[in-house]
Amino acid sequence: MSTPLPTDLVFREAALLSELVSEEQWKAAVSEVKRHRKEAGVPPPNSDSDRLVICDEIEAILVRDNIITPYQATQLRAGRTKLTLGPYVVTEFLGQGGMGQVFGGVHEIMGRRCAIKVLPLDKSDELARESFNREIRLQASLDCPYLVRAFDAGREGSVHFLVTEYVPGTDLRQLVKDGGRLSVQQASSIIAQAAAGLAYAHENGLIHRDIKPANILVTPDGHAKVADVGLAALMFVPDDDPRAGKVVGTADYLSPEQIRTPNQVGPQCDIYSLGCTLYYAITGKVPFPGGDSRSKCKRHLTQAPWDPRKFAPELTEAYVEIIADMMEKDVSKRVQSATEVVRRLSPWASIHPDEGEAWLSELGINLPEEKPRAQKYNPSRAVGLKEQPISDDLTWKTSSGATTGNASGNSDVLLEEHPTSSGALSSITSDQPPPPLPNQPTNIGGVRLADSLHDGVPPIPPPLSGEKVMVSRSTLILAIIISIVLSGVAGFTLATLLNV
Repeated sequence: MSTPLPTDLVFREAALLSELVSEEQWKAAVSEVKRHRKEAGVPPPNSDSDRLVICDEIEAILVRDNIITPYQATQLRAGRTKLTLGPYVVTEFLGQGGMGQVFGGVHEIMGRRCAIKVLPLDKSDELARESFNREIRLQASLDCPYLVRAFDAGREGSVHFLVTEYVPGTDLRQLVKDGGRLSVQQASSIIAQAAAGLAYAHENGLIHRDIKPANILVTPDGHAKVADVGLAALMFVPDDDPRAGKVVGTADYLSPEQIRTPNQVGPQCDIYSLGCTLYYAITGKVPFPGGDSRSKCKRHLTQAPWDPRKFAPELTEAYVEIIADMMEKDVSKRVQSATEVVRRLSPWASIHPDEGEAWLSELGINLPEEKPRAQKYNPSRAVGLKEQPISDDLTWKTSSGATTGNASGNSDVLLEEHPTSSGALSSITSDQPPPPLPNQPTNIGGVRLADSLHDGVPPIPPPLSGEKVMVSRSTLILAIIISIVLSGVAGFTLATLLNV
């Protein structure tokens, strides 16, 4: 069995072969490490643990000098040299989307940061490819400041990828999870901007079908964008939509009609889901916490959530009425357009309630004139946003303030809830190492790397055809000696023949 290569040699050869680090940059980092260790009186390395420490020090220097990113360093130290997709250099892992993994990257010529959604190889069947290609075409047709824009798409070998704009900040789900429920002004501003994006999509004949906090990205200055628009369905479902007639969405935010008749949904299903999202933003709770996907769906069909003032007592009856109208189970009684949502939230979205129209103009939201829908205000209806008796066949139980309300527990017919959407900037935080790009070289010089690396590094995927192969020094020296011997034998034979 071949002896594993030292970890510092694996790191060096992978870094140089990836072309992310030049020979001069590597030597400069090594020299700095040697100088610091000499000044500190540290003896030369004589064990694998010493070599790991040296690798840590070299990595810190290369990251500090912006030569590589922490994600790239992790992959290089595992011996992985493929960190590009077409003209894009992959710089970080962002998270998992409904249709694949999402990486952060930079166009190597233009220098533009972007998010790269990659269709996993193990999901690259015909249905997944059709869905992925349809997502690319749909997203490319949209251009709105409140929707995540698509820049490019491509294929490298068997890997399909979509490139979208890179949105700095985080998503609404993580924002609430980290800082607690939002203020009325902050929640209204974010949801109104998301509604403006949905209004644009609806005008273009598209329904999102998976509106949820994780799909609303929020920049540090409060600008909101709706992500994963490519999961949308056309209002008139085409024959080539591979998801036609299937339940698409997340259980905590599904509209009743998506559950009953998934092939007959309209723009109002997005309004219901956006109402659930507003409820989450303003209370810090999902409308129906606890239980499994089946019980959540049943409650969306038959029950009302707790009055949001139970968790946000500062809410007015008028504001609760907006949430109730958005979450109305009867489609005909629900808010009928995303434009109406923007109008009704605008007084709360601005810092000063009487400057709602100015707030809209400042954000560049130009709403068409729309005859306001007759509002029959009924205070008892707003107060009636409370939990109704639950039948015995449901396992969910709750009490005042006892539930935390996460967005998990979806059934196998629903898209899973993921912590980060395509286009989100913030890398996920996890104890697990970030995944590599699909199709990586397997080893260096025929030696398995997993035996000589940190515990917990995932196995190296099989190599791409035509991928650069790294050769160990001993193999290279042996090849040179063999070539010299063969050259000498050939020369002697040729001289003998000429003399004859």
